[in-house]
Amino acid sequence: MRNPVRRPGDPLRDRLVTGAFSCAWAVVPRLPEPVAYRLFRHAADLVWWRHGPGVRRLEANLQRVLTWSAAMPHSPPGPPPDPPPGEDVRALSRAATRSYLRYWCDAFRMPDWERDRVVDRVLVEGEHRLRDALAAGRGVVAALPHMGNWDHAGAWACRTGAPVTTVAERLRPERLYERFAAFRTGLGMEILPLTGGDGHVFATLAARLREPRLVPLLADRELSTGGVLVSLAGEPARLPAGPAALALATGSALLPVTVYYAGKEPRHGIVLTFHDEVRAPVGAQRSAQLVAMTQGVADVFTAAFAAHPQDWHMWQPVWAADGDGPGPAPR
Repeated sequence: MRNPVRRPGDPLRDRLVTGAFSCAWAVVPRLPEPVAYRLFRHAADLVWWRHGPGVRRLEANLQRVLTWSAAMPHSPPGPPPDPPPGEDVRALSRAATRSYLRYWCDAFRMPDWERDRVVDRVLVEGEHRLRDALAAGRGVVAALPHMGNWDHAGAWACRTGAPVTTVAERLRPERLYERFAAFRTGLGMEILPLTGGDGHVFATLAARLREPRLVPLLADRELSTGGVLVSLAGEPARLPAGPAALALATGSALLPVTVYYAGKEPRHGIVLTFHDEVRAPVGAQRSAQLVAMTQGVADVFTAAFAAHPQDWHMWQPVWAADGDGPGPAPR
């Protein structure tokens, strides 16, 4: 869940933030589409030009991906990156900031999108991996990075017969969290709070997977002190073990899923890819299985970041060497 406010602030600021987002949901859908996206593109350029701590963290993350990609003997699969590896990371961060603000413009306008727009503007690769698992009575744990527009992908799944249950981090201010939860519920998804609910999130997700359902979980950054240490773009990073643990506990398919924008215009939509199932090594202990499966997810993420770095919206530290330094997403 990509809420912009992660720490409690003073009550006045919380009211202002909540009011601003409520106003955006009311006003942005009423703007002509070209005007709305042009405004958000200009806002992205302003955020990028200011070069605050969030943009600097974004650039540091992108630089690691570019460095890894440049060191590889062969280019990653898929279309060439835009901009290509080796181009100045400052230019790449501008494209990434524009992609991130495009996500927000999408979010404010999406409640008014008709079903045909939601479905027709998604190019799906590897869809059979999702459908075959559900048809066989297996749930699907989709491990996603903060990439492209995951809300559009979730709405597509709900409207094409793949019911979605997922988890949202409960963030401040509370009214804004509730507004975001209502937004995703309106798209057809069942939203469980990570904290503050009945305390049985894992058990509830496991029950949903056995129905079976699709459970997408963001998996490119560990929010707690747990997780497992894997290699991401050639460097140690701690990623959540929850997707692998759920798949092991329920016999569900663990599918890495990536999303990127198909083009620079809103009409181009997104490309949604269901990658090969990541399976547990046979005969290994559970702890080793969790590490191996999470590493399999990280390998897919690395290739996706290298192929489409401008659509990876990561404004926080990811790698173990970075600790918990600055880098909040722009408000």
